[in-house]
Amino acid sequence: ISQQLLETRDFQSFASTPMVGRAAANKGLALFPRRIGGRFAALSRADRESNAIAFSEHPFVWTTAVPCQSPVEAWEVLQLGNCGPPIETDAGWLVLTHGVGPMRTYRIGAMLLDLDDPTKILGRLREPLLSPAADEQNGYVPNVVYSCGALVHAETLVLPYGIGDAAIGFVTVPLTELLGALSSSPC
Repeated sequence: ISQQLLETRDFQSFASTPMVGRAAANKGLALFPRRIGGRFAALSRADRESNAIAFSEHPFVWTTAVPCQSPVEAWEVLQLGNCGPPIETDAGWLVLTHGVGPMRTYRIGAMLLDLDDPTKILGRLREPLLSPAADEQNGYVPNVVYSCGALVHAETLVLPYGIGDAAIGFVTVPLTELLGALSSSPC
């Protein structure tokens, strides 16, 4: 497993460069869409169990990460990770997470990070945002819903997600409703 950064100027040809350092180990490095405090920032899951924040002067070298989110709820007790890059909102950085709980069930959660210091959690969902429905529990990898990113359109979070590594679904959530739930669930 290795992280790669793709670069292009024309979307016709691409250069792939390895991202190195302890914070870039394993899967789950997700870049923030802009620099924070003049440095590149990324979510890291180098320990394979929790979410951390890494900063770097260079986008290819990620040496250290600061712990940010550890498993707390039963549905995320085995492992945490991110579901793609953070989304900047007026309230903070919206981060979709995945949690692995009993029976290796993957669920999607969310947390809100401070815009200027993303190591500070402003709020997090205590219950999953999305869990495998009864008709989504079978597949190549059972009991899994997972996403690699979402977007906001017309004040609505649009979340594509994988189902059991066998199908794809979409769910939408009003952004103000989600941010309200996060704001009312401080850490």
